[in-house]
Amino acid sequence: MDLSPSQTRRLSHSLLGVNVSKSFTEVQSAAVNRRAFLKLSVASGFALGAYSLMNPLAEAQTSTLVELKANQQPDAFLQISEDGTITVQVNRLDFGQGVSTGLPLVLAEELDADWSKVKSQLAPAAEAYKDPNFGLQMTGGSSALSNSWLQYRELGARARAMLIAAAAEQWKMNPATLRTENSMVIASNGKRANYAELATLAGRLPVPEKVALKNPKHFKLLGKPVSSLSARAKSDGSQQFGIDVKLPGMKIALVARGPVFGAKMKSMATSTAAKMPGVFAIFPTPLDRGAVGVAVVADTYWQAKQARDALKIEWDTDGLERLDSVKQLASYKALAATPGTKTTRQAYQPSVKRASRILDAEYTFPYLAHAPMEPLNATVNFTGEACEVWVGSQFQTIDQATVAKVLGLKPEQVKLNTLAAGGGFGRRAVPTADYIFEAAQIAKGLKIAGKPVPVKVMWSREDDIKGGYYRPAHVHRAQIALDESGRELLGWKHTVVGQSIISGTPFEAFMLKNGVDRTAIEGIVDTPYKLPLSLEVHHPKVNVPVLWWRSVGHTHTAFVMETLIDELAALAGEDPVAYRKRMLEARQGKNASRYIAALDLAVEKSGYGKKALPAGRAYGLAVHESFNSVVAYVVEASVKEGTPLLHKVTAGVHCNFCVNPRAVEAQVQGAVTMAIGLTLPEAAITFKDGVVEQSQFSDYQIARMSEVPDFAVHIVPSMDPPTGMGEPGLPPLAPAFANAIAKVTGKRLRSLPFDLQQLKT
Repeated sequence: MDLSPSQTRRLSHSLLGVNVSKSFTEVQSAAVNRRAFLKLSVASGFALGAYSLMNPLAEAQTSTLVELKANQQPDAFLQISEDGTITVQVNRLDFGQGVSTGLPLVLAEELDADWSKVKSQLAPAAEAYKDPNFGLQMTGGSSALSNSWLQYRELGARARAMLIAAAAEQWKMNPATLRTENSMVIASNGKRANYAELATLAGRLPVPEKVALKNPKHFKLLGKPVSSLSARAKSDGSQQFGIDVKLPGMKIALVARGPVFGAKMKSMATSTAAKMPGVFAIFPTPLDRGAVGVAVVADTYWQAKQARDALKIEWDTDGLERLDSVKQLASYKALAATPGTKTTRQAYQPSVKRASRILDAEYTFPYLAHAPMEPLNATVNFTGEACEVWVGSQFQTIDQATVAKVLGLKPEQVKLNTLAAGGGFGRRAVPTADYIFEAAQIAKGLKIAGKPVPVKVMWSREDDIKGGYYRPAHVHRAQIALDESGRELLGWKHTVVGQSIISGTPFEAFMLKNGVDRTAIEGIVDTPYKLPLSLEVHHPKVNVPVLWWRSVGHTHTAFVMETLIDELAALAGEDPVAYRKRMLEARQGKNASRYIAALDLAVEKSGYGKKALPAGRAYGLAVHESFNSVVAYVVEASVKEGTPLLHKVTAGVHCNFCVNPRAVEAQVQGAVTMAIGLTLPEAAITFKDGVVEQSQFSDYQIARMSEVPDFAVHIVPSMDPPTGMGEPGLPPLAPAFANAIAKVTGKRLRSLPFDLQQLKT
């Protein structure tokens, strides 16, 4: 998601509702406006950070007024124990993108902390942990580091100032004469104290409102390659994910869902299933979007799975659309040839009269599933008066409010613990909170039935692939008018057909402009190239739930734009690098310098134009911006027996200041691997009679280790504030790969996944 601060503030109200969120927000605000001191946790040693998440008024201090928001208070984010361990609360979800290392790094830099003593924890749902720009506690839009960059620097600087003030008071010295280094406060006379020794006194001092931040020239941690804080735990298996939660007396629940989206349970026979070992309860349960399924609760996953399989359910599907992918593709192609909703004012038709050639290109993209390695899950313990949730949530604020609404509670009565997640790619950021909604409904059903026990709702991989949310299918049609030389573009008519992921959600009021979902056209409407663009959009209504997918609209728009640019360079008889730079430089004021810097770096490091490749192998390149970062790829690829092979990827990355080069490299490698999956033959979700035809990795293909190429990741130096890197590495890979294949075969690929039959003909 790519939202402005004003949009996200409105989103917060839209999603939560004023009545739902009011009491919690008011209580939190009243407390933090009066908080002037850091509280101490004597039981666990000295701590900066006993922030009361559920009842902040109980610990509010009134002696000094400080106009700081909850997310500006160090006490919510920083704990210093007696042994000097520094624990940093991370206000996001970590699902492999490195945020549990990156944000502590930022805070530790300004704190002058001993990095060997720093740990991180994922913060629960609370006012203090809401994104400073979005007004929601969330992880999305590659915004974690960029949006919290200044926030975590100031948190570290405030805590450092308080520790210095504590030392100055203790030693009766001027604070200006003291410095900090490696979790120590040091005086000019050599006197020193570690942070643990000073934490008690520091906790009694006012929180400074304004603090000076370091000059980046003096950074000691930031900008250096740092290993992940969770690397060891993930390597030895001790890392706890949502699926690992175990509570005394806990049961496991699976849900039977209808074969067609929106289906409701009409009748069911449970006699066989109810008698099976370990079965605890079977009952109808509401699903998100108005459907009704059947919950099967048992002692173990396998018992619940066997009992669910034994159910005999009649489903009500009257009036529901039964999608057929073949027919849908034909209808989308027909729609692409008709006028759509205009998003630009550039006229196309007059240019056709002067054109010597028309390039007519049609692109197709299927539905895609997120398929995270850890299947969806949520654990709920509902007592009637309060509720506790354990979940790998990307939308903590929304998920907490959803649980509260289902259970008839206030948000502050729902304690939501954030656990690490084994992948997400947007699937754990659902406006309806589907799997968490299910967990709350089942916990409620058990309570009503007089069986109140903790319950973990689990989705199998088959459940998610067959009944989850999907990246929409799309068709693009581009008609480009060229002059005789092929160098001048006289007109570019571009039509996009695909479902809106925003329509029908609380985002709709401010993210659909004139009926156009911007996520469907990002990467086109904001192209950095100087193009005579006439852009039109169709958003058909289809009975398939759709959602953002890693890099959202850029998953398809980058492929179209960067393969077309490459083809136009060939028609103009220009080198694709030179052609891109000419088109970028012609568009002044559109961030051209960052594109060129990333592209030049990738080209230089790859050996493009200088290093001869083995016979049958070719270079391909692409450059694209998403989430304010630019990634350029130069790849080496070949075709063997009709199968495209990717051998090497050289990346040039412009993400402004790079907090941790090792994390950026990992993000690029992960994005490339996921993007390779887009190209594989069975990387598609298809429908027959309204039913998803795929169910597992055996028929919904993702990249394996054997498909992963050699990597070389290079970062453009910059001192500007960092931009996102969770998603930008994905969009340009597939077009760079396709452009290399075009050079090997002379055939342009216009679909994802790659059409291997086209390569064989």
